[in-house]
Formats: sequence, C-alpha cells, structure tokens
Amino acid sequence: MQVVDQAIPEVKLVIPKRFGDERGWFSETFRADILAQAGITAPFIQDNQSFSAHPGTVRGIHFQTHPHAQAKLVRVLAGAILDVAVDLRRASPSYGRHVAVRLDAEAGHQLYIPIGFGHAFCTLEPNTMVAYKVAGGYYSREHDGNLLWNDPALGIDWPVSAEAAVLSDKDRAAPRLSDLPALF
Repeated sequence: MQVVDQAIPEVKLVIPKRFGDERGWFSETFRADILAQAGITAPFIQDNQSFSAHPGTVRGIHFQTHPHAQAKLVRVLAGAILDVAVDLRRASPSYGRHVAVRLDAEAGHQLYIPIGFGHAFCTLEPNTMVAYKVAGGYYSREHDGNLLWNDPALGIDWPVSAEAAVLSDKDRAAPRLSDLPALF
C-alpha cells in the first residue's frame, strides 16, 4: 500500500497493491499500521455506503462540525467518481482550496479526507457505489453542514453542468463559502 500526499498535504491518496492471477485479484484495502506511518491515526468508527444510479449525481459538499467532526477514507466499489475535498479550516493557508481526484472501482485507489474538510463527489458512470470509513464523530444531524457544490469561489472543475447535475434539495440550497462562519 502506498500513501501519497496531495496538493493539500493533509489529503492523501491511498493506493492499495493488487495481486492478480487468472481468478482476478486480491487487495488489502485497509491497513492501520501503514496508514499510521502516513499520519492517518484516528480510529475509524463507522462505515457508510451510497449508490447513485445516474452519472452526474453530485453529493456534497458535506461536513460535520465539532464535537462530531469527521475524517473519511473514500473508495469506489462500482463505477467512478470525481472525489473532492475542500479545506474549511479558516486558519489554514489552503482555506477554500480543494483537491479533486478520480476514483474508480477498476484502480481501487482511495482518498483520505481529514477533519476540517468538506467532502463531495460527482458520479462519472451509471450505477456507482461508494464506500467510506469515518473517523472522529458518529453522524449527528445537529452538526451536519454543507457548502454549495458549485460555488465559483471554490474553482472546482466539475464534470457536469449545474443544469444537468442530479442534486438533493439540501445540496441545491447550500450556502456559499463566503456565507459560512468559522467552522474549524
């Protein structure tokens, strides 16, 4: 397993090794010891999974605030996504910047998103299934927040237009970055 820092070094691309033969392949998708060597030490406490039938489905930009703030380790079980982490740590030099990575079931790469970041993804293929491990706090409706997925201030190059995106009502009505209070 290889762990690679991204443009914002706290966000990490996790590349599990695959061992293949005529039957297919085998991979260790989670190794606490290797992740700890890369600085990912928070214990994972919850697993989440989503299914999106249509390409262009956008989920996010979601986050949870303290004391239920969450880190995530995201991977794709079927299909492909553009996975995005947005730095929401007000004192950070990368505040408001993002990392965007294509994740797909074929390659098996994962993205680690630490506490203090918003998370979103856009499906690139039909019938996409995403799984993620959560560290930090359990889901809490009272601490759940979101940010407008296509806020121009973020400069995210989404693979879908605003008119074609499949969104929840909550994500469609999310505030812009300039409207968020200091969260982290």
